[in-house]
Amino acid sequence: MPDRPTIIVTGCSSGIGAYCARALKADGWRVFATVRRAEDQLELEGEGIETFIMDYTQPDTIAALVEAVMAQTDGRIDALFNNGAYGQAGAVEDLPSEALRLQFETNVIGWHDLTRRVIPAMRARGCGRIVQCSSILGIVPYRWRGAYNASKFALEALSLTLRMELAGSGVEVSLIEPGPIASKFTANAVAYVERFIDLKNSVHRAEYERQLRRLRGESKPARGKLGPDAVYHALKHALTARRPRPHYIVTTPAKQGALLKKVLPATLFYRIIGRLG
Repeated sequence: MPDRPTIIVTGCSSGIGAYCARALKADGWRVFATVRRAEDQLELEGEGIETFIMDYTQPDTIAALVEAVMAQTDGRIDALFNNGAYGQAGAVEDLPSEALRLQFETNVIGWHDLTRRVIPAMRARGCGRIVQCSSILGIVPYRWRGAYNASKFALEALSLTLRMELAGSGVEVSLIEPGPIASKFTANAVAYVERFIDLKNSVHRAEYERQLRRLRGESKPARGKLGPDAVYHALKHALTARRPRPHYIVTTPAKQGALLKKVLPATLFYRIIGRLG
């Protein structure tokens, strides 16, 4: 069906990306999903979702993805949902530069690369939607998440600038800023903590033990956690509304955090936020 709208959705191995890819297909979109592992590709393709191997840290896979999608759609890409990411936990003083560099390669540079590659096709048709799955941590920083906070703050700035620069082109840019969402995101973060953080010799050793219990799901779940359907509700509006919003804040804790940042004096706000986690 050549008249179906087309969308690239990244990070579809699980969680938000997997849910949104399936929901978009059910809603009539032609979905081009990306994963990093062959086993995840086979699962999605078994459900009729066109799936590609892509890694944000490998530019050749990004180029190959866009080239393949363009070939299969006669140059038509209606929308892009950048979603694939991970969260590097750890105190800022414990973060080696390599960890920060990889966090930005995955969460910012790779997204920028893919986004730039689809814009010419959207400009040529005079329409398109670019939706970035950011985080409330791109608005409100959180202790022990400095690398991830920084990557999302950078994504916010880059995306909002792009939105202004694309004004009048027919291409719209929106940011979704979820709070706690049920997914494998926190569990996946454990591997990066163990890879990059010297847990034994850190002055924050006791805190890391507590954080790792939380990341492994051994402590009580985050307050106000919602399912990935909450993100899809925002994504659907960003893709189909006549005037998509620049920001979609998802979950009650995220909305509360954004509101407090607006109304409280900065010193008081950061004192309160600094007690969380």
